[in-house]
Amino acid sequence: QVQLVESGGGLVQAGDSLNLSCVVSGGNFKAYGMGWFRQAPGKEREFVSAITWSGGASDYVDSVKGRFTISRDNAKNTVYLQMNSLEEEDTAVYYCAVDASGWGLRSESYYRYWGQGTQVTVSS
Repeated sequence: QVQLVESGGGLVQAGDSLNLSCVVSGGNFKAYGMGWFRQAPGKEREFVSAITWSGGASDYVDSVKGRFTISRDNAKNTVYLQMNSLEEEDTAVYYCAVDASGWGLRSESYYRYWGQGTQVTVSS
């Protein structure tokens, strides 16, 4: 059974930074694409960022480009989301997920396993 545990969320002020982590146990992490998604109150869950199995390519939603950076450490079975210059609009529950195709695609339909989420709250 593949399990994902996110951490690193919290309450910060606009302009601050947070680094989210997601540790994956079970399965073959090195073969997985990994994605980050978020869900704000009253809104649908949306794609934030993803990275391929090798870490050689990554993708971002336009609203976070230049501010967020996704990375992975295959030796630690961990994917990270470094979030800089946080804005109130980034307030959401952030989820990491496993893309078994390995390609880190945008559509949720490719993601089979999900973490429980970590809350990020950005105040003005």
